[in-house]
Amino acid sequence: MKRKTRNKIVVTVLLLGAAAVLIGGTLALILTAGTWKVKLKESQEKVCNKGWECSGTKYCCNQTITDFFKVYQFENLFAKRNFPVAKAVGFWDYQAFITAASLFENQGFCTTGGMGLCYNHEMSPDQGYCDDSYTQWPCVKGAEYYGRGAIPVYWNFNYGAAGDGLKVDLLHHPELLEQNATLAFAAAMWRWMTPIKKKQPSAHEAFTGVWKPSKNDTLSKRLPGFGATMNLLYGESICGRGFIDEMNVIISHYQYYLDLMGFGRERSGLNLDCAEQAPFNPAPKKDDEQQPTGGQKPSG
Repeated sequence: MKRKTRNKIVVTVLLLGAAAVLIGGTLALILTAGTWKVKLKESQEKVCNKGWECSGTKYCCNQTITDFFKVYQFENLFAKRNFPVAKAVGFWDYQAFITAASLFENQGFCTTGGMGLCYNHEMSPDQGYCDDSYTQWPCVKGAEYYGRGAIPVYWNFNYGAAGDGLKVDLLHHPELLEQNATLAFAAAMWRWMTPIKKKQPSAHEAFTGVWKPSKNDTLSKRLPGFGATMNLLYGESICGRGFIDEMNVIISHYQYYLDLMGFGRERSGLNLDCAEQAPFNPAPKKDDEQQPTGGQKPSG
């Protein structure tokens, strides 16, 4: 490979460090996702095996997540997850993360890391998060839809959608997200890779620049970058409200982890904030029968 081509790939790798952010329970937890675009050689015949991470598919012949994201990096990013004060000691581990990530590698997902993971569910929920009017995924008697997982899932309709995407019955069994670490990571990755609505980008597409904003997006100041990922994941709870503390904390954690992963915060990318962005999915007014479809709920 020529030096110029190699340098171009290295720069691309560094520029495409992505971040998905999470806040769960009563403390802020940030899940920083990195997405590397790597040219893959297609092979219709050859299949490879890499042990428990990847086996029996052509995608295993290419670079996979463990080529980029090592055990020591996971331990550095989640250093506090097993502290005595944590509420999910022993739940989150590297193998569960890699196993979940391998489900999405053929879609371009490469690595995800983060801070804390001291919780795996919302502490002391103040409501049941059941909306019976949403008939596609109606509430199940006895099920509770409070926040669970790496990027916390709230409400029956979000559990229903995530369950359909992962082919797991989360509507009837939302508790699985606090019982199975691989599934909890997979739900977060599914949310990162999946658009909330048709004709909208996923957080992954907004960050990597695959998404091309419409005229309405441009007028709403929604442009590709980390700011748009926050908008898609959390909507008006942190976006379009100026430089509020909740948004600034997420950005500061994102930049801190860019430093920790060796990229450097100078590669944070353009359109870093969503202070002036109109939300992609604003919450409906109280007298509006349309169901809420916006991002997840951050808590402080």
